[in-house]
Amino acid sequence: QVQLVESGGGLVQPGGSLRLSCAASGIIFTIYTMAWYRQAPGKQRELVATIISGGTRNYADSVKGRFTISRDNAKNTVSLQMNSLKPEDTAVYYCNAAHPRFGYNYWGQGTQVTVSS
Repeated sequence: QVQLVESGGGLVQPGGSLRLSCAASGIIFTIYTMAWYRQAPGKQRELVATIISGGTRNYADSVKGRFTISRDNAKNTVSLQMNSLKPEDTAVYYCNAAHPRFGYNYWGQGTQVTVSS
């Protein structure tokens, strides 16, 4: 059974930082492309950042220079370090695992991030 379990969300003031983590089980973690998505109220889910098995990263323009995605293949975890947070970063953040060839796609349950003074 595949499980992706996020942690680390919460309430933070503008300009603050949070670190999200996602622990994966039930997959061969090293093969999968890992990603973070987010969904704000009334908006579509959007891609925030991806990291492939080899470590190459990509970011949405809105978070470049502020967010950093990383993975630990030994621990089957992926993290998202979020700095200089803005109110518009408020959303539910989801961890995603995608097989690069066979289309298997898995989601975590989501963790709420609220940026507000």
